[in-house]
Amino acid sequence: MYTILRSVLFWFSPEWVHYFSMNCLRVLCAVPFVKKMMARSFGVDNSVLNKELLGLHFKNPVGLAAGFDKNALYLNELEALGFGFVEIGTVTPKPQDGNEKPRLFRLPKDKALINRMGFNNHGVKAVAERLRLWQITAGKSANARSRLIIGGNIGKNKITANEDAWRDYEICFKELFDCVDYFVVNVSSPNTPGLRELQEKDSLRKILSHLQTINRQNNIPKPLLLKIAPDLTREQIDDVIDLAMEIRLDGLVAANTTISRSGLTTNDARLTAIGAGGLSGKPLTARATEIVQYIHQKTNGSIPVIASGGIFTAADAKEKINAGAALVQVWTGFIYEGPAIVKRICQSFL
Repeated sequence: MYTILRSVLFWFSPEWVHYFSMNCLRVLCAVPFVKKMMARSFGVDNSVLNKELLGLHFKNPVGLAAGFDKNALYLNELEALGFGFVEIGTVTPKPQDGNEKPRLFRLPKDKALINRMGFNNHGVKAVAERLRLWQITAGKSANARSRLIIGGNIGKNKITANEDAWRDYEICFKELFDCVDYFVVNVSSPNTPGLRELQEKDSLRKILSHLQTINRQNNIPKPLLLKIAPDLTREQIDDVIDLAMEIRLDGLVAANTTISRSGLTTNDARLTAIGAGGLSGKPLTARATEIVQYIHQKTNGSIPVIASGGIFTAADAKEKINAGAALVQVWTGFIYEGPAIVKRICQSFL
């Protein structure tokens, strides 16, 4: 059924389809009976799937990666589709429109996407207020064992110089502290000029050390993770691991989108026409697994890894878990496989 619907939706602009589909889902979920029906159809309620990690209780190990619900607009709808956790953002201190459209492109032959969204979001204050409202209306404190875990993916504004980036991360961290369950620092998107330069060890140390200092001033610190690019060399990954241990990060997310275009089936003319952007989807499957496995082996599993990149099927998810991942995230796979992706993956773990 979804294959037919997808073939129709793929005739339209990817970004338009994204909001059209999620807004339609919102209308459906506004009817309590329909929302319950959807939850029964797409969710898997089984304690075998429960996962304790980062001091948090995840009802299942399948999450939605950052970039899909940038502004925390669709948490109720995504919860109805069975996700165990959703990472909102990337959120920046000030609202920003992102890059010019079109900025999201499908590569169906490769089961991939290219995006250069550019951290388009409503700004941290608006997102925080929306999260607080969701906490109230969802009554999430009423059933902590089954609630949706929310991650906050934070970044810097495009106009902020790299030497001042730490201030942007601090603003976002403080504003979202009471609204999210864990944080992910994003310095690995290829779509904000110069951002990936912050992955260098000294720049990272300044940002992460500062956030940890603030974090530890709270009675109950929040888990702090770092999202890394799949384009890092082994030496750069080693630097990240060393820094993670030094600063006592709670985990890593591997990996973000790639700037590589190697091995694609899509013809060069089409890729040239699309231009710059981060590639996600099936072409990242092997590389993301390789990074997860390397981090797991290098650290003897002492640093939890959330795997993201090329997860479409239950087999893809199991491959990441077997490589050492504690949790998995989907994004492009959600687009290509449809709303039943969480259920299919979860059922394979039973």
